[in-house]
Amino acid sequence: MWKLEVADGDGPWLFSTNNFVGRQIWKFKPNVGTPEEHARVEIAREQFRSNRSRCKASSDVLKNFQLIQENQIDLSIPPVRLGDGEEITVEKAETALRKALRFTSAIQASDGHWPSEFSGPLFLTPPLIMVVYLSGSLNTVLSSDHKKEIIRYIYNHQNEDGGWGFHVEGHSTMMGTTLNYVALRLLGEGPEGGRDGALTKARKWILDHGGVIMLPSWGKLYLSVLGTYEWSGCNPVPPEFLLFPSFLPFSPGKLWCHLRTVYTPMAYLYGKKFVGPITDLILQLRDELYNQPYEEVDWNKARHLCLKEDLYTSPSLAKNLIFDGIHYLSERVLRHWPFSKLREQALQEAMKLIHYEDENTRYMTHASIEKSLNMMACWAEDPTSDAFKFHLARVPDVLWLAEDGMKMQSIGSQLWDAAFATQAVIASKLVDEYGSTLRRAHEFLKQSQIQANASGDFRRMHRHISKGAWTLSIKDHGWQVSDCTAEALRALLLLSQMPTEIVGETIDTERLYNAIDFLLSLQSKNGGFSVWEPARGQRWLEVLNPTEAFGDMMVETEYVECTASAIQALVLFKRLHPGYRSKEIEASVAKASSYIEDAQMSDGSWYGNWGICYTYGTYFALKGLASVGKTCRNSTTVWKACEFLLSKQHNSGGWGESYLSCANSEYTEIEGNKSNVVQTAWAMMGLIHAGQAERDPAPLHQAARLLINSQVENGEFPQQQITGASLKTCMLHYASFKNIFPLWALGEYRKCVPLRKL
Repeated sequence: MWKLEVADGDGPWLFSTNNFVGRQIWKFKPNVGTPEEHARVEIAREQFRSNRSRCKASSDVLKNFQLIQENQIDLSIPPVRLGDGEEITVEKAETALRKALRFTSAIQASDGHWPSEFSGPLFLTPPLIMVVYLSGSLNTVLSSDHKKEIIRYIYNHQNEDGGWGFHVEGHSTMMGTTLNYVALRLLGEGPEGGRDGALTKARKWILDHGGVIMLPSWGKLYLSVLGTYEWSGCNPVPPEFLLFPSFLPFSPGKLWCHLRTVYTPMAYLYGKKFVGPITDLILQLRDELYNQPYEEVDWNKARHLCLKEDLYTSPSLAKNLIFDGIHYLSERVLRHWPFSKLREQALQEAMKLIHYEDENTRYMTHASIEKSLNMMACWAEDPTSDAFKFHLARVPDVLWLAEDGMKMQSIGSQLWDAAFATQAVIASKLVDEYGSTLRRAHEFLKQSQIQANASGDFRRMHRHISKGAWTLSIKDHGWQVSDCTAEALRALLLLSQMPTEIVGETIDTERLYNAIDFLLSLQSKNGGFSVWEPARGQRWLEVLNPTEAFGDMMVETEYVECTASAIQALVLFKRLHPGYRSKEIEASVAKASSYIEDAQMSDGSWYGNWGICYTYGTYFALKGLASVGKTCRNSTTVWKACEFLLSKQHNSGGWGESYLSCANSEYTEIEGNKSNVVQTAWAMMGLIHAGQAERDPAPLHQAARLLINSQVENGEFPQQQITGASLKTCMLHYASFKNIFPLWALGEYRKCVPLRKL
């Protein structure tokens, strides 16, 4: 039976900055669990499989089973059910709130965080399978039980047409279909494998859509490393770019950090034209993935091909001319001395950056895409290196198990979830229910702060300051994030106002100052806050986006959500600590507020980059503006935003926005006008912060009724459509959101909306 272990780290190839606090890994223990427990797990798996066409994301059932059993919290309070038009009294609201809070406490880990799945993209797991296959470590890293669960996951997310999408809810794409087909074959599935001929259907989908020559550029690179595609069919990824000086408008330090950390290992692999061992299975895949014999493929023609189902950004003439110039001229010149020396220098620079990134993230890397690519690069450089062994030891950190199977997740969202959950628990004001929940969360937040910048000359390695910041996941990850820092800081400031006998000792004031210093360093001249680093690059560089499949990924920029989170933290900090950088904070908040107001769309909404989509952005914007006293009574900006949200409310009382809004840049309803409990909670809280309760509480009562009636027997809320987003087309599944935000919304509702007491 699988068991989740937290804050666990052991062995010569693991090291940590905080004794592995927040680490969450799944281990298979064959002799653990009663027959009843095993049966319950199998029922959950079968229920997901049979319902996967209706709900495509997991509910984290297996983790919940374990933690509820370990924490032994009473979840037997009867649920509240409200009829149409039935009044919500204080008692009914409090009962639903108490149930939600108890469930949240029941799924907290012993180290204070809330373990949860953070996944969604279907192109993350296959490259990991590729690198452990080509390195010969597949059977060392992945047991037969791991393979079984990964295979389960991939089949569970196959679309009815035989393909796979970019993410679990997406239409079939060549990228998703090819990578997952190859992963299944590498894991031991035969060409006719799977239930009802699943792999036969997948292969037919690939060939019917032109074969793998129609892959986006990233997919072609993966297959080239594996040996099932030729490097001559890839557009250039020249490592020489890494040598460009910083004064140029187009240089490594000006790229968006994720693009830079992905580009670097890709450039190394491309520059070496590295190919793994050509095994019998690789030769079979060459026969299976093309509509013509492998030897007859026109690789040069294939460079610019990409299936329309995979495209977000259409190829431009300028971009193709640049690629062709490098392919036909630069690549040929760089093969010969003395220019070959430049290639050698560029490859050395790439590996220097890769090793620096690995060491400063404890080999977790910036995100899961980089994890697999850095592993490939380390293996290509030296198969016997310690670096590759360190990487293998951290593979369990990126694997997550749920009822739909095992997948590679997007590093983790431990800090992000904990910061939100802590604020949601505080908002409930149910002091008698807190128990040890807030004390444990408090310790986790304190132990997760980064207390030193990255090692050595971090600016030379294109890194920004990180001292005082928090990451998205755990301290060991090391990558600073503005809104994670702001939300963690706000949670700590709220905790600092509570009795220490309930929440424990407060964090040192100097560490709060460090957090403020970090936050202020990410504000741009226009008042907005960026995410990881200051916005340095020019937006016009987006025309050179090499990915085809994703948008807004060339340079760092400012975001409404990050700006709103920063405003809230800065305002609260200034009130509680008026002696530190007070005038600078005041000026920062004023500029940030103006930025949010200027970013409002004509319909009153804000575009959300990290959640779906206009609902998410508008929720954050209204929270930020409310913290500086702007409500629908005194701000036309807020009034317009309220009108926007109210115009999207369903007759059921809820809201439901499709992920299609992100790519279309237009509010799009979920198919069938379904409501989503997470988005309903966002909209509801946005309206509460905006002062809707004083204006007309009826829409809030409707929304609360939907949330209360959606709550299930044990106090949790149902998994529905995924609600996270990035890069226009890359949707993210935060499994924790379905419980955190309805709890938070009900807490704000009970606190801010007048209710009758029986």
